Amino acid sequence: MHHRLSRSLTHSLPQWVAGLARLTAYAGGLSLLAVIALTCVSILGRALDGVGFGPIPGDIELVEFGIGFAVFSAMPYAQFARAHARVDLFKPLMGYRLNRLLDLIGDLFLLGFSALVAWRLWLGMIDKGTYNETSFILQIPVVWGYRAAMTTCGVAVIVALYSVLRSTRALLSPSNGGHT
Repeated sequence: MHHRLSRSLTHSLPQWVAGLARLTAYAGGLSLLAVIALTCVSILGRALDGVGFGPIPGDIELVEFGIGFAVFSAMPYAQFARAHARVDLFKPLMGYRLNRLLDLIGDLFLLGFSALVAWRLWLGMIDKGTYNETSFILQIPVVWGYRAAMTTCGVAVIVALYSVLRSTRALLSPSNGGHT
């Protein structure tokens, strides 16, 4: 029974984490598309200011919120796909085990970084919520941006935890997948 449960988790966990990371990335992509559309419409409004149009009020605030969300939304998928910047110049010379150890060290570092950012966002979210701070023009509660970032950063922590497990399993695996 324990072996069957372990095997089931081994197969479903990567799919679940991948789906969560992908969903977060899609949400960030939609946010970027909305920011692009908003910016284009606002610029067009500025260009047509003389004929009764104008910029979208608070466009800068909306762009700030949207870009912030998009940046945090990219973190989980980049971690899952191992798409962060890496220097692989000496990778072929180091062998399988040393490369897996370096992967694990990198994943532990990113787990620590993600947890630190999540913790600081949590404190910022509490602070912004306590003082009811709002944006200057649209009076949007700033805590909304923190909540959105905190949600995606929480996903980044989950993905980072999974990545540490994945790297640990690869390091401890008796097979090197044909690599030296």
